[in-house]
Amino acid sequence: MEISAAGRLVVRISAADVGKRVSVRHLAETGVTREKFTDTVGVLTSWDGGVLMITRRDGQSVRIAESALVAGKVVAAEPARRRGPAASYEELARIAARGWQPVESERLGEWELRAASGFTRRANSVLPLGDPGLPLDEALSAVRRWYGERDLPAYIQTATGAAGTQEVLCAELEARGWTREVTAELWIGALAPVADRPSDDEVVLSREADDAWLARYQRKGVSDVALRVLGSGPSVWFATVPGEDAPAAIGRCVVDGRWAGFAAVEVDPALRRRGLASTVMAALAQRALDEGASAAWLQVESDNAGARALYERLGFAAHHAYHHYREPDVSGAARR
Repeated sequence: MEISAAGRLVVRISAADVGKRVSVRHLAETGVTREKFTDTVGVLTSWDGGVLMITRRDGQSVRIAESALVAGKVVAAEPARRRGPAASYEELARIAARGWQPVESERLGEWELRAASGFTRRANSVLPLGDPGLPLDEALSAVRRWYGERDLPAYIQTATGAAGTQEVLCAELEARGWTREVTAELWIGALAPVADRPSDDEVVLSREADDAWLARYQRKGVSDVALRVLGSGPSVWFATVPGEDAPAAIGRCVVDGRWAGFAAVEVDPALRRRGLASTVMAALAQRALDEGASAAWLQVESDNAGARALYERLGFAAHHAYHHYREPDVSGAARR
């Protein structure tokens, strides 16, 4: 925290620092005998009417009265990387997008509008990597028209928690009534430790999601559009561990340059905690190493404790959080 030469805490931020990463100390409670303080670190996304809004790494916004500030300073834009390969948000966003492609897309400046008949939010949302080429309100109107023409709700996928992410855009969307429906995290790690885990000769690798693989996939009644999304990517592999009536476990991996992206790692509920998920990932990782990949990424929801524990054991760590914002006052939804 910023301390003056005289030993006093000092507020060294102002409204001119909106968009920068800051660390502040502020009063947590008032009207009590003993004052209590709270520290908040995140991106300063607004400072209006005597109120600051700071968006933390996980995307949660904290509102702080200017009068409650005790100290504050601008801090490094890039949080310290704990472990794993070095990667920028933009690199990972583009890799993830190439590994889960829509069936239709259109550019709006540097934004990409994506649609796939409602199969998952990721394939039916805007990826805003840059300037849309229009004032924000006009861009949002164009987005809503584009999705409305396809009978789809408009979603915008944003990210928080890393250099170059979109905390300010999140705040602007929330101010306009857009609702955040989904928050998850993108994790990264080295690929070799995943490949070094015990695999199994029974794991079957295929270039297509066959009927057996789809029998274990959590989304039933998969359409032709869904199959196109599942099969999209530079080099896609599907893994299956055979079972009696349906596979014991499945997984999907997309190899794209140095990156291998894991998804749809699912295990028969009756066979969980037997190492099948790591067995599937090891088989896919070994194939990805053969194709020249060295780093890995995956996406996991914040409340999936079992998956998070597995990925931590495999050496993964969170890189950034991502969110899907839905346009206001529209019914119906696409699933992530």
